[in-house]
Parts: sequence; C-alpha cells; structure tokens
Amino acid sequence: MPYFITIVSLLFLFQCGNPSDPEKDKKTGFPSENQPKRILYFGDSLTAGYGLLNYEDAWPHVLTNRINGEGYSYQMTNAGVSGDTTSGGLGRLEWVLAEKPSIFVLELGANDMLRGISPKVTKENLRTMVKQIKSQYPNTKILLVGMMATPNMGKKYASAFNSIYPELAKEENIPLVPFILEKVATIRKLNQKDGIHPTEAGHKLVADTVYPYLKPLLEK
Repeated sequence: MPYFITIVSLLFLFQCGNPSDPEKDKKTGFPSENQPKRILYFGDSLTAGYGLLNYEDAWPHVLTNRINGEGYSYQMTNAGVSGDTTSGGLGRLEWVLAEKPSIFVLELGANDMLRGISPKVTKENLRTMVKQIKSQYPNTKILLVGMMATPNMGKKYASAFNSIYPELAKEENIPLVPFILEKVATIRKLNQKDGIHPTEAGHKLVADTVYPYLKPLLEK
C-alpha cells in the first residue's frame, strides 16, 4: 500500500496524550481501575483511513462510536500508519503500548504481502508483538485481524500467507477476524480508485465485519 503518512498518523501524537499520565497500581505495574478503558487499533493504511476526506470515517472510529452508543465507555487510539509492515509495527510497538490499552486490535501484514515478504517473517513478527503485549500487559485483550493474499501473489505464496492468521490465533489463543476486507474486497463501488482502500461506505462495512469479534471483549 502507498507509503503515505495520513493525517491519522500525524494526529496520533495528540491522540496518545502523555504516556506517563495514566495511573498505575504500584504493586502490579498494571493500569489502575480508575484509568479509562481504551481500545488501541494498531495497523496500516486500512486502519489509518488512507484516502478518506475525514479520518474519523475510518472503521476504528466508526466501530468505537458504535459500541459506545450501546452503553460502553471506551476511549480509542488510532495507531494506523500507512505503508507500515509487521517489521515497522514491531519497531514502534513499545511506544504505543505506553497507552496501556484494555483491548489491542492488531491489523498488520497486508504490506508484507504486497512486498512479497516471506510469510514466515510476517508470522514471527506478529507473534513477537502478541507475546510482547501479553508480557507487558497480561490483562490486555488482543484481537488479531486477518488479511488474505491477492491472487497475483501465486498459489504457493497465498497458501502460506493465508495460513498465518488462523495458525497464530490458535497457537496464541487469541480471537481472530478472519478477513478484514470480507465485505468490501473486489467490490468496485466500495473501494477507492486504487482498488485496495475502502471508501467511506466501505469502512462502515469493515466496522461491521470486526464488530462481532470485538464485542465479546468489551466490559461495561
């Protein structure tokens, strides 16, 4: 996906706030009960809302507004950076974890696929991120968001890549959204001119796709 830092990634600095502000329990090092619950969406241009006129039309914002409208109370951080790979995500993970999320939504790997990076590398990067989150914040719930290879990558590569997410979800015992673009892939009117990034209407359907997997992780 185009290596372009959207307004979301620029505003990310402001959304995060001061990493040292949230209170910690002095004994456990975990966020205190008084700290607001937060969902951290960690991904690439699909999460960042690449190409949208208003970044708040991106699916993480649509989804968070929906669940809060149902009586939940979650703050959110959209940590989507266009062009990011799993290696890039691994490099910035420590910084975003300063947000101390209650729920961590991990959406990365599409750019690895488009660049032909070995699925073994992608899987191990994702696994390392999952393990780091678990180690640093055992109480944080992780939702893995899956991607599927495009047909032009070839059957062998596609088979290896497509198995990354279900295998990792099973091995690490975390819930999985099988395919983030399930409702929008290949549908021209739901994608921008590049045929890759969803339109505003497409992002609403992506939010619908993720919703049933995120809802069981929510707490009032």
